[in-house]
Amino acid sequence: MAIYPVLTLLLVLPLLIFSFSSATHTNAFTSPPSSIGINYGQVADNLPPPADVLPLLQSLGVSRVKLYDADPAVLRAFASTDVELIVGLPDRCLPRLAAHSAALAWVKSNLQPYLPATKIVAVTVGNEVLSGDDSILIRSLLPAMQSLHSALVALGLERQVAVTTAHSLAVLAVSYPPSAAAFRHELLPYVVPLLAFLAKTCSPFLINAYPYFAYKADPKRVDLEYALFEPSAGVVDPGSGLRYENMLHAQVDAVRAAIAAAGGGKGVEVVVSETGWPSAGDEDEAGATAENARRYNGNLMRMMAAGKGTPSSTGTPLEVYVFALFNENLKPGPSSERHYGLFKPDGTPAYDLALAVNSSSAASSGSEGAESPSPATEASSTGYYTISSTTPYTVSELLTRKLTAFRRSAGTSSRLRKNLLSSLELALHLWYTIVVSGFPKKSLLMYLTKYSSSDTNIIALRGFASMRSCNDMCLALWITALRGFL
Repeated sequence: MAIYPVLTLLLVLPLLIFSFSSATHTNAFTSPPSSIGINYGQVADNLPPPADVLPLLQSLGVSRVKLYDADPAVLRAFASTDVELIVGLPDRCLPRLAAHSAALAWVKSNLQPYLPATKIVAVTVGNEVLSGDDSILIRSLLPAMQSLHSALVALGLERQVAVTTAHSLAVLAVSYPPSAAAFRHELLPYVVPLLAFLAKTCSPFLINAYPYFAYKADPKRVDLEYALFEPSAGVVDPGSGLRYENMLHAQVDAVRAAIAAAGGGKGVEVVVSETGWPSAGDEDEAGATAENARRYNGNLMRMMAAGKGTPSSTGTPLEVYVFALFNENLKPGPSSERHYGLFKPDGTPAYDLALAVNSSSAASSGSEGAESPSPATEASSTGYYTISSTTPYTVSELLTRKLTAFRRSAGTSSRLRKNLLSSLELALHLWYTIVVSGFPKKSLLMYLTKYSSSDTNIIALRGFASMRSCNDMCLALWITALRGFL
C-alpha cells in the first residue's frame, strides 16, 4: 500500500473534523467548536479501496467523514478506528422506508451490525429531496426520517445515531437580503413539520451551499472576490444592518432567517453539509479553475480555523463540510461535477492549496490568503511547502533545497529520482507526525513497519525518535531518506 503524497494539506487538513460527535443528549449531535468535515463520495471506478483511504485520512488527522451510502466495505474498513461516520440513505429508498418495518430492517442490516465498533453517528435521509421534482420522494421524506428514528429508538440506538437530511439552497424562494429569506411557499407543508422533527430530536438542518453556483450563473454581476472569501466591498443587509464579507456566510444566514420565518424550528442549528469549488469545468462554466478552487478552499479552511461565526450568529462557530475528498470520474452532468475533489484518485493533491500560513493569517477571515502565490519554484513543484512561521524549524525548506540540488546534478537515473522523491515524501511526512502532531512513537514504528520497504528506515528512526532538536532530527530524516535506497 503506497503512502499518499498529501503534504500540501498537512497543516490545515488536521482541522477537518465535522460536527457529528457523540453526546449524552437525545442523539449524537452537539454544538462543538468550529470544525470542518469532509465528504467521501465514491461515484468513480478508479478510487482506492476504503482500506487504503483510511491511512490517507489518518495521515491528515481527519477523524470524521460524511458518506453518501452505507457501504459495508467502508463501514468494515473504519471499524475499531477513531473515525466517526455519517452514512447516507439514497433517495430511492425513501418510499419503502416510510414503513416502520422496513426502516427497522434497514437499521438492523446496515447500522446495527457495525455498532459500536464502527462509530456511526448519523444518517442523512436522501439528498436535496425537497428541491427535486419527485412528488413521491418529497412526500416520503419526513415519514422515512420518522420511521428510521423510531427504529433507532426501538433498538436503543437513538443516542448514538441521529437522523437528518440535506437540502440545496433551491428550497428558498428568497435568499437576498439574508434577513428577508423565506422558504418556497409550496414547500412549507413539508418544511415546517420537518423542522419540528429536527427540533424534537436535536438534529441540525443540513444545507449544501455553493457560492460557485451563484458566480457561475451570473459572473458579470457576482463579485468573484466576495465568493472566494477574498477582500471585497462586501454586502450590507438593509434589513438587519449586518455586513457580509463573503457569500457563504450570507447564504447560511439566509437559511437561518427562513427557518425563523417558517416557525417550528426553534433551536435548530444550521450546518453546511457541502461546499466547495471545482478545479476544472467546461468552457461555459465560468470560474471553474484550479486557482479559484485553491483560493476558495484555502480561505475557507483558514476562516474555519479562526472559529468565526456568521454575522447573525457571531458567537456560534459555523460547521462546514468540504466537498469532496476525491475527484469522482463517473458523476453525471457538466465537467465541473467531476472535479470537486481535494485529491486525485491516486492520492495526490488535485491542486496546490498552498496552505502554509502564520499565526496571524490563521486568525483572519481568509483575507490573508488573498494574494496569488508567487510563480512556481523548484520547491513548490515537489508538493512541499514551508510548514509554518510558528514552527521552530522549516524542515521542508531544507529538504526542498537538497531536492533542487539533486535534480540539477548530472547523471541521475529516473529510477533513482523516483525513489528519492518517495523517500523525501516519507521523511517530511514522518517529521510532521513526530514534531507537529505528536504521533506516539509506538504507533509511528508500527506505521513504518507496515509502509516502509526498508528496514534501515526503521532502525534509523529508533535512533532519532527521542531527539528533541529539530535540526538534528532533520539531518537524521535526510539520512534516513537516503539510506532507503542508496
